[in-house]
This record gives sequence, structure tokens and C-alpha cells, in this order.
Amino acid sequence: MKKLSFKHSWATKLVFKRWGGQKYSLFQALNRQVRIGVLAVAYFMVTGINDAIAQPDSLEVKMEYDLDEIEVSAQRAPVTYSQVARIISVIEKDQIEAAPVNSIQDLLEYALSVDIRQRGTHGVQADVSVRGGSFDQTLILLNGINLSDPQTGHHSLNLPVSFKSIKRIEILEGPGARIYGPNAFSGAINIVTEPDDNDQAILDVTYGEHQLRDINVSANKQIGKLQSFVAFNNKASDGYIDNTDFKSSNIFYHGALKSDAGKLELQAGFSNKQFGANSFYTPKYPNQFEETKTSFASLKFETGEKVHFTPALYWRRHQDRFELFRDSPASWYSGHNYHMTDILGTSINSWFASDLGKTAFGAEFRSENIWSNVLGEDLDEPIDVPGEDGQQFTKSHSRTTTSFFAEHTFYLGKFTASGGAMANWISDLNFDWNIYPGVDLSYMLTEKLKLYGSFNKSLRMPTFTDLYYSGPTNQGNPNLKPERSTTIEGGVKLNNRYLHLQTGYYHRVGKDLIDWVRESEEFLWETRNLTEIKSDGFEFTGALFVPELIDASFFLKKINVNYSYNSLNRSQSEFLSNYALDNLKHKLVISIDHKIWKNLFASWNYRFQERNGTYTKFENKEPVGEANYEAFGLTDLKVYWKTPRLMLSASATNLFDKEYVDLGNILQPGRWISFGVKYQIGLNQ
Repeated sequence: MKKLSFKHSWATKLVFKRWGGQKYSLFQALNRQVRIGVLAVAYFMVTGINDAIAQPDSLEVKMEYDLDEIEVSAQRAPVTYSQVARIISVIEKDQIEAAPVNSIQDLLEYALSVDIRQRGTHGVQADVSVRGGSFDQTLILLNGINLSDPQTGHHSLNLPVSFKSIKRIEILEGPGARIYGPNAFSGAINIVTEPDDNDQAILDVTYGEHQLRDINVSANKQIGKLQSFVAFNNKASDGYIDNTDFKSSNIFYHGALKSDAGKLELQAGFSNKQFGANSFYTPKYPNQFEETKTSFASLKFETGEKVHFTPALYWRRHQDRFELFRDSPASWYSGHNYHMTDILGTSINSWFASDLGKTAFGAEFRSENIWSNVLGEDLDEPIDVPGEDGQQFTKSHSRTTTSFFAEHTFYLGKFTASGGAMANWISDLNFDWNIYPGVDLSYMLTEKLKLYGSFNKSLRMPTFTDLYYSGPTNQGNPNLKPERSTTIEGGVKLNNRYLHLQTGYYHRVGKDLIDWVRESEEFLWETRNLTEIKSDGFEFTGALFVPELIDASFFLKKINVNYSYNSLNRSQSEFLSNYALDNLKHKLVISIDHKIWKNLFASWNYRFQERNGTYTKFENKEPVGEANYEAFGLTDLKVYWKTPRLMLSASATNLFDKEYVDLGNILQPGRWISFGVKYQIGLNQ
């Protein structure tokens, strides 16, 4: 992960948008009508008036080849990088290509303060968290649209797009409720797949140990004013140990139609994963199996010059079949778990510039619904499970979220201040409104040196699993309250031609934090609201661009160092924690990119992790007591030969074959070698 490594081109303008907001109900079983188009249609009508009075935005500075003036949007209205008072990490396309990884999850392992705990390799399943938060506290977005799963954060990275199709990844560290809505509790990650300006087709194939195959076919094509990107992926492996085999496929489309009225974007995709889930949820029954399906579509329109409007509409369906026994089930086993979540949302973001700065306002509506044979309240009549013969949903639950936002950013010379709030109503919370404010401040000491600080409040609703899941070792709690937090942070940023440095400190007080806990090994794991957990953290990231310092022909291209420290202190200590306290205490990542000879390059990545918390250790499928997580260090290497059309590569993850666990008893892969070829074909007319 290379922090704040921006290409010097306006084409890399960063738009960490998310007007894929929150709300509205969807299924006929609920006997509710869905009136979603009203808000979007109203604003489409308003934009006709807006175009008639449009004039240039005097505050939108666009200076090519100037890092400080690249536009980002860590606020409700876009701001230039030199003005933003938040921490954003960006992984760009060239960094993704050079990294010795084969999945989004592996790539995020290198990111500052990001904790990836993988159950299944190569993107099969992983939990992602930021700054010591839990995997349910990080918001996941695809091109600005909220894809977080209300059933469980285990599914939030089930994306309908391949790792090889990603143009960049943007990571907001720290709470973002007033910007992105509920559940941006400890951070947010935006996956970007913009259509390319170049008409071309790309074939990208990887083969490796354990019968790994990863086939990607994609194409960019512009026809008139329509720019389209389409991609297909098929991936499979026999697995590195017993019952870790997998196969997955996805297809994805992203189109952008530009007109005098504005820019209309459509994206749609489908993903299917089938995988052996060795000890995923309990080592007592290691022969688990799971299949997931993700369907997704969104429509977004950007219009206006004086007053900017961005209405959006989106839908996501996730289906999950979990088998505790892949074969030879126990006599007491009553059958598999079936879940289906439907999310339907619409949003509007508006902003305008004036002599007083930039003012933004908007609203989001989101409906979250689940049908299951395990989670929710009993249905009056069962519903057939789509695609599963003879199976029925017997339970369901639905909740609705309404959020209104307002924010203003003003500039006084070297000083920038942005303040705003989110007013939030959630149907599960007895119709109470809650307000979550935030303030971001920055001051430029010099042209290249800046101080920043912020104060933000946030919340997260319990997932449907938190509320309702009951199993052989777990018991949900339908009376859970939402999590709430207050975070303050501050630090220093230094950016010049050859050196990017950033360091900071944050303090978060979390109340009613949700965790699976138990008093001792004799009790079931159950969800509870812990009274309070305080988190203190320190972050440092530095990137040295060696050719800029020494000479353009120097073989060493870039050295990047990320270090983060996090300490948790909870007021209650009588419980064993399954998630909330298993955070990374120390994380160090060192990345080195260099040239070997002519078009031959190498990328080295070293990662050291030390984790707080314990896990119940199993031997021969039986618990033998609590064990501490052992610290470990891993080295990954990629060597590649690259021309404008062709790229050949060889990668080795866990180069020195380190044996380690990072989540419970799940043994992670040893050294895994793979080879790849990528070829680009022009499609110019």
C-alpha cells in the first residue's frame, strides 16, 4: 500500500463519493409500497432550472501536475487535497499492478491502520476493520455506492467485480457518519472502477500452486457519448489444506453517458462464490461449506454547475447458504442455514459554492430486509428460497433508515474549517431522531507543511446476525442498542516533490459497543453492548520517491513505510471477547519498488503484526484453553516485465513459508507461487 501516492495528472482526480445512501423498503412479502423515484425525479426536474443559471465554480481549483490541488471529497462537497483535514489513503492502478497480491483483501493488508483477517484466501472471505474497530464498523462502497451487508460484515467484501478490474481504492480513516451515513463508524473503503478513456480489451491470466487459476477478460469502449467498461472473472483453486478449495465468478458493467444535462452512470454486476469453509465459524466442525451470490445495480446522475445535484438509486441482493457439514452430517443436524438480504436505497447530494465557502446538504433513504430460516421474527407464511429446491424462509426482519445531512466549509487564508451534522432516524430505534456532528480543521504552516485536527461522532446499528443468530455455540440478542462513538484526532502532514510524510494521534470513546462475549468456556457466545471502550492510536506513513531526490535513472523507485499503534481500554473486563478486543496493537509495513534491468521490475513488501486478544485454541476438534495471538512477519515479492501492451509476472506470497494464524484456529497459507500474463489489445475504430 502506498499512502498518498497520486499520479501527477488531473485524470487521477479522487472522488470518494457515496451518494448511494440509505433507504427504502422492497419485497412484496412486507406488504409495503415502495415510492422511491419521487425524490430523484424531483431533483431531475430542478436541475433543468439550475442549468439555466449555471456559472463556473470559482472555488474548484484544477491545477495539473500539482499534488496539493488534486480534488478529493472527504467532505460532503469536494475539496482540494491541500484543504482537506482528514486522512485519506489511496492505492492507484499502477500500485495495484505492482503489488504481489491476487485479491482486494491481500492488497488491503498493506494499508495503514487497516486490519484484514482472512478466513478464505484469494478473496473468498475476509473481515476488514480500520483503527481497531470491528469488521461490522467499516463501510464498504463501490464507486460511491454503499455495499455494506446488514446480515453480517463477513459478507461486506463480497463484491461483484474482480480485483483485476479495480482502478483505485480510497480509504477514509476514522468516523464518517456525517459524510457517508450510519455504519461509517471507524472508517470507509471505496472501490473505484471508472471506465477508461482508452478503447481496449485486456486479457489477464494467472496460474499458480494448489491448482490456482484466475482468468480475467475486460474491455473499455466509447460509442458516441457512452463510455463503457465490462469485465468477466473466473477463479478457482483446490486449496492449500483440506476443505479450503474454492471457485468463484463475476461479471460487471460500468457505463457513463455524458450529455449537456450532466453525467449519467450505470453499474451492475453479479458474483457467485462456492468454497470449503474449514473451521470458519468453529473448529469443532471443520468440514463447513458455503455458497454466496451477490447481485447489484445502481444509477447515479451528476448535474449542475452553480448548484450541483447528485441523485442516486441502488439495489443489492445477497444470498447465502451455509452448511455446517459439507458431507456426512451429524444425526442431530437439522439442515443448512439460508439467508437472503435485499437492500434498496436512494439519495441526493447537493452543494454550491459562494464567497463564504462551500455549502452541502442532502438526504438518504435505505431499506434493509432479510429472509432466513434462522434470523428474524417468524413469518406468517413461509417463502420459498430462490434457487434451492424444497427450502423455505421462515423468518424475516426489515428496518428503514432516513438520514439528512448539512455541512459548510470555509477558507480563511491558510486556515480551513468544515463543520456539519447528520440527523438520523432508524425504524428499529423507537422513532427517535439522533444527531451526529463533526468538525474538521487544518492550518498551513508553510506551503508544504500542514496541521490538521477533527472531532466526529458516529453510530452503527447491530447486524441481523448480532440480533438474531442462535447456534450450537452462539446466542443473539434482539434487544441490542446501536454502537456510538466520539473521536478526536490531530496530526501533521508534509508533502514535497520527493517526500510525503504524515503522522497523527487519535482518541476514540466507544459506548454500547457490540461484541460476542462469554463469561467462561462453559457458556455460549452471546452478543452484548459493552459499556465503554477507549481507543488510543498513533499513525505514521512516509513515502520517499528516490528518483525525485537523486536522479530519474536511479534503480530504486520508491520506499514506503506505514506504522500504526492502537491500544484499547474497556471498562468491563469479566468477559472473554470474540471480536472487539482482538485488534492490531502494532502494524508495520515496508514496501520497496525498484528496477532490475530495463523493463524488469520488482516489488517487495514486508508486513509485521502483533495482535491484542486471545482465542480458544482447539486440538482434535476440542477446546484446550485460551491462547494469545503470536506476532508474525511476512514477506511478499513480485517480479514483473512490463511494456505498454504486455506484462509478465511471477509472485510469491509468504515468501519464507511462515506458519501463522490471524483469526481463531484458521491456519493461513504458506508460500504460494503464481505466474501471470496480461495483454492489452487496442479497440480503436
